[in-house]
Amino acid sequence: MPGKLKTAEGEERLSAALAWLETSLGAPSKLIRKLQAEDGIKLAGDRLRLRIFPPRVSQYTPYWHELTVLYEDEFCLVVHKPAGVKVHPDGAGQEATLVNMVAALYAERGEQAAPGHIHRLDEYTSGPVLFAKNEYAQLKLDEAMSRKSIGRTYIAFVHGIVSRDLKVIDKPIGRDRHHSQRRRVSPTGKPAITRVELLETYPAASLVRLTLETGRTHQIRVHLADAGHPLIGDKLYGGKTDELPFQALHGERLIFPHPLMGDDIQVDDPTPPVWDRLKKRLAGLS
Repeated sequence: MPGKLKTAEGEERLSAALAWLETSLGAPSKLIRKLQAEDGIKLAGDRLRLRIFPPRVSQYTPYWHELTVLYEDEFCLVVHKPAGVKVHPDGAGQEATLVNMVAALYAERGEQAAPGHIHRLDEYTSGPVLFAKNEYAQLKLDEAMSRKSIGRTYIAFVHGIVSRDLKVIDKPIGRDRHHSQRRRVSPTGKPAITRVELLETYPAASLVRLTLETGRTHQIRVHLADAGHPLIGDKLYGGKTDELPFQALHGERLIFPHPLMGDDIQVDDPTPPVWDRLKKRLAGLS
């Protein structure tokens, strides 16, 4: 009820409420300006009313496919992305991407919302993907992403026995001028830091947990390959595909600050069934 705030001499109640929005609530100034221009801020007695849930039209064609919802409220949606599904179209006209599936989910419910993804995963990396359900959430979560306030933890099966002394990989990553799709460790690249925790070992492989402090393209894949432990199935970076035809990389956990309340939301994503089968083969049990 910011309408009860004390105002300075000569200050209007609405001006005081707008200042409260930006300083106390942390509302993005860009959104405040837009709401002012569209008459979306009103004082009703002592209460402040904001039009932050206007209908939004999705730019993506709905594609109906079963989705696993890991977390949802009025501001955020987190869904599991299976391996082999792109997060969004890349210009080739695909409609079977994650954003198309989320658009279909909203359409099926009759929700006038547009799927705004906050981060991406590689096509063949499974795990949780965070979506904003309104513009307020989009701006706040984009800010959190730029501040590196969104934590992402992954697990991966890699070739070889990883040393317990390998805890941090701090090497810059840049483009590989000899291969348009690859990245590589390069002195002239952008800073990249990956934290490594050894979980299990097998006769010729290891299971590791990886935490990103930066978000470079293919960061985990590049860093582990450079350390001599390419991901199983990652042909692009030297991994063998006899056990799995794509990289054995899964987003285990996502932690993000709630766009309105500010408290941390933790979302865990269980490993897909193919991981259990791979684990048995690596252990020589099947």
